[in-house]
Amino acid sequence: MSSLEKYLSEQGRVISTCVGVSMLPLLREGKDLFFIEKKGAERFKVGDVVLYRRGRQYVLHRIIEVRPEDYVILGDNCCFKEYGIKDSDILAVMTTFVRNGKEHSVNEFAYRLYSFVWLKTAPIRIFLRLKIIPAVKKLIKLCPA
Repeated sequence: MSSLEKYLSEQGRVISTCVGVSMLPLLREGKDLFFIEKKGAERFKVGDVVLYRRGRQYVLHRIIEVRPEDYVILGDNCCFKEYGIKDSDILAVMTTFVRNGKEHSVNEFAYRLYSFVWLKTAPIRIFLRLKIIPAVKKLIKLCPA
C-alpha cells in the first residue's frame, strides 16, 4: 500500500493538485486543487471523476460509461478511452475542487452542467482532435505560402 493509499484509508479524504493536462479545462496543472474521498460500497456513476490505479500510477479521470463488471474512463482533455477499470482499481471520487481560491462542489448546478455537456460532446471532440484537425494541418502545409 502506497503512502497515498494509506493516508486515504486512515483520513478518508485527500487534497491535491493535478499533474498533467488530461483534466483540462476543469483542472489546471499546478493551479487548481481537488478533494477526493475514499470510495464507499456503492458503484460509481457516469460523470464521476475518480482516482484509480493504472499500474504504478494514479490517474484522475471521468467515468463515461458504467458496465456490469467495469467502467469506461476518459480524461476531459483526452482522446482515448480506457476500458476495463474495475471497482477494485478505483480508490476515491472527487467531491470538490478549488479554482482561483473558490471552492466548488461537484453537486453545484454549474459543475453538473459542465459535466453533462462535456460527456455529451466527447465523441465530437475526439473526432475533431483525431481526424479533422490533423487533416486541416496537412492541407495548410500543402498550400503554397
